[in-house]
Amino acid sequence: MEITLSIIKADVGGYVGHSDVHPELRRKAVEQLEKAKKNGLIIDFSQGEVGDDIALIMTHQKGVENEEIHKFAWDTFTAMTEVAKEFGQYGAGQDLLVDAFSGNLKGMGPGFAEMTFNERPSEPVIIFLADKTEPGAWNMPLFRMFADPFNTIGLVIDPSMHDGFRFEVHDLIDEKKIIFNCPEEMYDMLVFIGSPSRFVIKHVFRKSSDEPVAVTSTQRLFLMAGRYIGKDDPVMAVRCQSGLPAVGEVVEPFAFPHAVAGWMRGSHHGPLMPVALEDDTPTRFDGPPRVVGRGFQLKDGKLIGPRDMLGDKSFDNARQLALDAADYLRRHGPFEPHRLPLDEMEYTTMPSVMKKLKDRFLPA
Repeated sequence: MEITLSIIKADVGGYVGHSDVHPELRRKAVEQLEKAKKNGLIIDFSQGEVGDDIALIMTHQKGVENEEIHKFAWDTFTAMTEVAKEFGQYGAGQDLLVDAFSGNLKGMGPGFAEMTFNERPSEPVIIFLADKTEPGAWNMPLFRMFADPFNTIGLVIDPSMHDGFRFEVHDLIDEKKIIFNCPEEMYDMLVFIGSPSRFVIKHVFRKSSDEPVAVTSTQRLFLMAGRYIGKDDPVMAVRCQSGLPAVGEVVEPFAFPHAVAGWMRGSHHGPLMPVALEDDTPTRFDGPPRVVGRGFQLKDGKLIGPRDMLGDKSFDNARQLALDAADYLRRHGPFEPHRLPLDEMEYTTMPSVMKKLKDRFLPA
């Protein structure tokens, strides 16, 4: 059975500030999703969230970037924005950058990650949702899942994985993409994905069939809007088992809370902390950045789950390390490496400050 899995997310209002989603917004999202299922637009759904972002997790058979699916998501976020305004939620509708829907969600603000594949007899999928960070936050975990034998022993001992995978990498600034074959082009790929503010992994494919096995959202709000308007808060879906990394190999990269860009006002580096679903509410300096994992078994398009994949006690050390790293970085205040470097600050208030002071700069 060919299935399309769509994860579409947006920040349509924070409760309180940027820390959480108000229950009435959740209720509106589920209400809209139930209507879409009843009307046959989608097969099944789950409503996810992290921090102040709502994610619509849907299965259907209409393919990726389908106008009906994207319009439904847009209409749902618009309806939720009205609820957010009614309850005085912070930044109501901030991810909706235009006034009207126009074909699909590209360039409109909401982020999305979608893939179409033939459902296997057993189809474990983990959907990761992150808050207070950027799409490049997935680069290191995806590399470790699908290219690093120190993380994924299946690359060494599983004959069906031994040839490796293909990685589609996007240049977010020049709007180009390239395919790398790993392991043979691993070093070339690392040159690029080691700069996650610009180069991000969009898809991972099987080598034998070019079947998608992982997908991320790559929309960056400041690039769309031309100024800082919010965090990017990316999402990712990863298929597991049977010729793919095992579930344990897919979650293992998050045992290291690697440094990512985002945090307060999208302008700081911080550790990506793996948390349980009930701990998805960032408050300290609007952070630190965090990730939740929602596990599902797909069966005939039905989403069996979710199961909390990062709430396990075995991630307690990662959480403590993240907190220690957060303490260390916060003591830098407005100095790098806590604050982002100037080339990335160009997308915040830096241009206006430079414009104001340009006449005061003299030859040195």
